[in-house]
This record gives sequence, structure tokens and C-alpha cells, in this order.
Amino acid sequence: MADSITVIAPAKVNLFLHVTGRRDDGYHLLESLFAFTRRGDEITLKAAPELSLTIEGEFAGTLSADVDDNLILKAAHALAVAAGVEARAAITLRKNLPVAAGIGGGSADAAAALRGLNSLWGLKLSLADLEPIAYQLGADVPACLYETPLFVEGVGEKLSPATLSWRTGILLVNPGVMLSTPAVFRAFKDAGSHFDMPLGGERPWADVATLARHSHNSLEAPAISACPLVADVLKALAGLKGVQLARMSGSGATCFALFEDKTTAEAAAVSLKNAHPEWWMMADELVTPSSL
Repeated sequence: MADSITVIAPAKVNLFLHVTGRRDDGYHLLESLFAFTRRGDEITLKAAPELSLTIEGEFAGTLSADVDDNLILKAAHALAVAAGVEARAAITLRKNLPVAAGIGGGSADAAAALRGLNSLWGLKLSLADLEPIAYQLGADVPACLYETPLFVEGVGEKLSPATLSWRTGILLVNPGVMLSTPAVFRAFKDAGSHFDMPLGGERPWADVATLARHSHNSLEAPAISACPLVADVLKALAGLKGVQLARMSGSGATCFALFEDKTTAEAAAVSLKNAHPEWWMMADELVTPSSL
């Protein structure tokens, strides 16, 4: 059992997101390709006589450390109950990613907390063992456990491996606006946009152009309606040198641009930051199975 562990909660990026229908209980059905950056929030967990959470970092002021509101604390309690142990840990979250931004910040934090506490408490549970606990916390949390490209279907419960056959740099940009996921979904009117290539299995993508040609984000239009700045970000990203694809992630307002490599993404970030210093940006690279 470790005394202290630090884990990264990377940004989740929806390389595509198709809303394909709606269940009778109101939940929307999705098809999506999840990928993950290397950088993100940082969570440090230390052995302690009781459970506590301290939040630091650029976006700390947008979060609550109350057990009723914070997914990290909910994850700790859920894991403790499932494993039959006491929920004891001093947790520090350095919140580097914007909140309510379409990049899975809360879900990634919860998943990272489950992984970290699993080690801190010496539980030796597999990710598959953690998956049912993760699903209690939110639809995106199970996928965030794995931090590797996945096809996600249904309401988030159907996961299958996805092989990206290309390395890529990525630039994430948020205009400084929080978007409510439920509100964006409520504004979405047209379900039934399916992916026109078969999902699942280890089928690789040929290149980013294939991704652009055969997919989209169904929520871009309702997100732009709620936050016109999203359209400004997408236009700015599409105009950058070397950009291969510009798209919104999740329900927004964060958008991303794909580049040949991280160096090109970093150069694009410098250029865009000069034009829009008020926007949050992060240049990084996507994790692929071969780079784990």
C-alpha cells in the first residue's frame, strides 16, 4: 500500500460524436470516438485518517469540495463501499482543465481518483472491476478509466477498442464560457445521424481525412446557438497553419484542432494566443495504444 500517489486526469476529446436516437427514459443514444491527451488535471492522494479534498489550480474557483457536488469524493465513497473499506485519503486536485467544457474534466477526475485510490488502498482491482463503479458516477467515467482510444456507444456503457493509425498533435481551445451539457442536449432537435462506417473492433483509421469525411459532432449547432463564440473558435482553428481537422468536443464549448505533431500544435497555439489572449489553450498530443 502506497503512502502517496499522483495521477493525471487527461482531457477527453470526442473526435466525433453522433446523436443517434433517444431512449424512452430520455437519455440520448450516442456513437463517439474518445481519445485522450497526455496532460490534464493532477490528483495527489495521500494516506490519511479521514477523507478530505483540497482544490487548487487555475479553475479551482469553479468547483465545490462538497461531497454532494464533487465527483472525486463521490468516487471515493463509491469505491470504499464496493471494496468494503473505510474512505480515508487526503486528496488534492490541481484543476488545470476548464469546467463544463466538453472535455470530460469531472469524469476524468473521477476515473483518475478511482485508479489512484485503488492503488493507495491496495485493492488490486482491475479496470474491468472498477467499470461498474465508474458507471454509477456518470456516462463518460468508464471510458475515462482506460485513457486510450475507444468507440463509445449507447449512453456510454458500450466500449470497444479503437486503433488510431496515426500520431497527432492537438490544440484545445476554450473561449472562457461554461456550457451546460443538459441544456445543449435539450436544444438538439435532429437525432438519427449514424456513423457511415462500422464501429467496433480493432479497425484502424486510414488518416485524419477519413475521420473528417465520415464523421461530425451532432451537438455543434445547438452549442453554437447557446454560445456563438464556439463558431468563432472553430473558424480561428480552421485557419491555422497545418491544421488537419477542427471540431468541437463533446457538448462544448471547448474545440480542438488536429495537427501532424505536437510541435506544430504548439506553434499554432502561439499564433492563436497572440490573436486571442483571453482564450484558454492547451497544446499536447493524443495518446495512442502504441504510445502508452
